[in-house]
Amino acid sequence: MTTLKKGDKAPDFSGTDQFGKTHTLADYKDKKLVVFFYPKADTPGCTAEACDLRDNYHRFEAKGYALLGVSADSQKKQAKFTEKYSLPFPLIADEDHAVLNAFGVWGPKKFMGRTLDGIHRTTFVIDENGIIDEIIEKVKTKEHTSQILK
Repeated sequence: MTTLKKGDKAPDFSGTDQFGKTHTLADYKDKKLVVFFYPKADTPGCTAEACDLRDNYHRFEAKGYALLGVSADSQKKQAKFTEKYSLPFPLIADEDHAVLNAFGVWGPKKFMGRTLDGIHRTTFVIDENGIIDEIIEKVKTKEHTSQILK
C-alpha cells in the first residue's frame, strides 16, 4: 500500500501520544526508531502485536531502538490500551490520519469480503539519520519482534 521504500527519507511526522506528548521524527534523531501502524487498539491481532513488542522491549532498548505505535484511535482509547497491557512505549492517537497518510498506510482494504478504508498493518524501521531501513508489510502479530530484530 505505501509508496515509501527502503532508502527513502522517513516522513517528517508529528503526532500526539496517549499522554498528550507530541512526537516528531526530529525527536528521534541519532536513534533507531520502529514505527508500527496497527488497525485498532485492544483487538486480538493488535493486542498480540503490542504485547509481543512489550515482552521484548528490553531487546529493542539493548539495541538502541525506540518504539512508537500509531493508530487512528483516540487518546483516551490509546491510554486505556497502554494501561490494560502495561505497554512501555508511546502510542500516537492519529485521529486526523496525518501520520497514517504521511506514511501511506491508510486506504482501501478488504475485510470480511467488503472493501473499506482502514489502516494497513505496516512497520517501518528508521535509522539514526531518518532513512527508512526496512518496511514490514506482512506483519506476524505474535512474532513481530523476530521480524524486526532478525
